Amino acid sequence: MSIDNRFTEEEQFLLTNTPYIVGSAMVFSGGSGLATVKEMYSNAKSYLSGTKKFPDNAIITAILPNMEDWKEIREKTKEFQEKSKQMFKAKGIDSPEKMQEWALEEVAKVAKLLDEKATPQEKKEYYEWLLSIAENVAKAAKEGGFLGFGGERVSGEEKEFYAKIAKQIGMDAKLA
Repeated sequence: MSIDNRFTEEEQFLLTNTPYIVGSAMVFSGGSGLATVKEMYSNAKSYLSGTKKFPDNAIITAILPNMEDWKEIREKTKEFQEKSKQMFKAKGIDSPEKMQEWALEEVAKVAKLLDEKATPQEKKEYYEWLLSIAENVAKAAKEGGFLGFGGERVSGEEKEFYAKIAKQIGMDAKLA
């Protein structure tokens, strides 16, 4: 089923998958070993929080599962993961750089799609959601250091990737 009949099934999957791809690309941007688990959890949590943060956004609420219905969450998650795995393999993603390139390609497709079919408010909120996922993942764990000591909250690679995402969607945003 498509969102307000504005988006095809393929477009809806693009809108659903891209924020998760961006979060995943951010996870691997820092390469922080054990901290990666925290970042992966932050990716999923930030992704699913979209309906709470933007409850009136028809796009975000349509693409995310109903958080009250655990059966729907499991079904949508399983279907989504299968499609994502197939795309991941088809794209030959085998490095953080390739993951980032793919994420930025998908962000560009989303930007074009939202320019054509979304209201200005829906587009703005979708972009805010997308950037919040990237930011939350980047800040979920320290990069570098040893056994949690030292290191930095956000690595240079994460800041650089975040800036590329923001530029891709025409937003002037920096990750501190």
